[in-house]
Amino acid sequence: MIVFKRINVHPGSLVRRSAISGFEEGSSCLKCFMNSCRWKSTNQRQLKSKWQSVIGLEVHAQINSKSKLFSDAEIDFMARPNTRVSLFDAAIPGTLPVLNKRCVEAGVRAALALSSTINPVSLFDRKHYFYSDLPAGYQITQQRLPLAQGGHLEFEVFTQGIHDKPYMKSCQLTQLQLEQDSGRSLHEEEKSRTLIDLNRAGIPLIELVFAPDLNDGEEAVAMVRELCRILEVLDVCSGKMEEGALRVDANVSVRQIGSSELGVRSEVKNIGGIRSVGNAIHFEVRRHISILESGGTIVNETRFWDPQSNKTYPMRDKEVDQDYRFMPEPNLPPLRVDLSGNLSDPDIVNVPSIEAQLPELPRETRLRLKEHFKLPGPVVTALMSDSKLLRYFLDITSEDSNRNPKTVANVGTIELNYVLNKANIKIEYCNLESTTLGEIVDLLQSGTINLPTVKKLLFELIVNNSSKTPTQLVEDNQWQQITEPEKIAEICRKEIAGSEDLVASYKVPKKKDASFNKMMKNIAESSGGRVNMKLAVTIMRELLDGNK
Repeated sequence: MIVFKRINVHPGSLVRRSAISGFEEGSSCLKCFMNSCRWKSTNQRQLKSKWQSVIGLEVHAQINSKSKLFSDAEIDFMARPNTRVSLFDAAIPGTLPVLNKRCVEAGVRAALALSSTINPVSLFDRKHYFYSDLPAGYQITQQRLPLAQGGHLEFEVFTQGIHDKPYMKSCQLTQLQLEQDSGRSLHEEEKSRTLIDLNRAGIPLIELVFAPDLNDGEEAVAMVRELCRILEVLDVCSGKMEEGALRVDANVSVRQIGSSELGVRSEVKNIGGIRSVGNAIHFEVRRHISILESGGTIVNETRFWDPQSNKTYPMRDKEVDQDYRFMPEPNLPPLRVDLSGNLSDPDIVNVPSIEAQLPELPRETRLRLKEHFKLPGPVVTALMSDSKLLRYFLDITSEDSNRNPKTVANVGTIELNYVLNKANIKIEYCNLESTTLGEIVDLLQSGTINLPTVKKLLFELIVNNSSKTPTQLVEDNQWQQITEPEKIAEICRKEIAGSEDLVASYKVPKKKDASFNKMMKNIAESSGGRVNMKLAVTIMRELLDGNK
């Protein structure tokens, strides 16, 4: 690994200037800001009624490709540092860029999915700046004439406690461009050095610049999630933010309600997590409001988000941001794509051919879940929240058309998520086959088992890694649902005989429901959750009311 000594620390570096907050020590706004973190609900409502936040996002998505944008170096997230670096990536004199056609096709697919206008000719530029992880001293990007311009992204916003009622939101796309990534800098403050890994240098990116159409962090999170779904479905980007496959820059400003003029913005760079996007925006909005409420002035600056402290810290002022000195890339000709589909040159990307092969997009899937499967909105939202949950649902329903979509969705979302959360297992690490989950649905739908047994089966299969089928587990453990009225009546009589106090309380009008619910809970527990509770409720009431 390459090592650069850090002798003098620049004031605009990532070194925290205060261990308490993102303000410089001695800031006149520090006390006000710390107080803002302890707002009471009444103050929050007052400030929310006075201020409006405006959010714009820039997203960098790593393209799924075996090799880099301008070299044949392999892309491998798990590779040892500096083992996936070509001569071009290291900026060795005399090496030239060769454009990866696969990356252009990925950019076209993303542009089509976002209803963007693809330019028949686009240009590459050099963006000059000096940093240790950029060996050439410039980044190849598309500044003046990008691959595509315009378009929009529609997405659903739903956050319990904030946006309780789901609604659709649209955000305009300004431009979509191809560019190469820089290397990675690992700062070791204690040893005053920076380690450089050039494995990322030259990795292909799609930069998507969105207009400031968002109102809060929840909308930003919802938009990033929808974008991840789209890019994943298109096989453009994995969306794995933990691996750096997708990074977000958030431009945040606030203005008074009714004002048409945008406030002074701050830009939070390289946010690497879905939750972090929302948290970083919430922090910046609170910071802006507290400064303005105290009579201060917002500084137009670039900041970075620290997920450990849940705060942003200043990197550099925008006013002193260096001139990138954009210039045309002399070693790359204009990028031409075929918009008509009439050209026969195999080296030119055929846009109509790519459009004809586009898969079903999330907005179309969402519509199919609502109209074809007749699923309610909250269930659709739950399924669309995770690609694996959605895949389970679509696979299980396609295997057997007799399976009730609502039952499939219930097992595949509520029950499965309950077991995974209890076992602290992420769904991406769940190895359960859709055929196995479908068998559980069949057992539930036929009345062989009930919902409590579904949880038991999932626990055995996922947590205990049982090799048996769901049917075998039910038979071996005698988990079949008790549905015979005679057996249920016997269980109810036994509960009545052993619960004299509850039976007495049942006869008191104010205590009737609580006593009855307690007895039904006892019946469920004593039977191991196997009793058909719908039948048990009917029989129990008849016995208690003297009708049976």
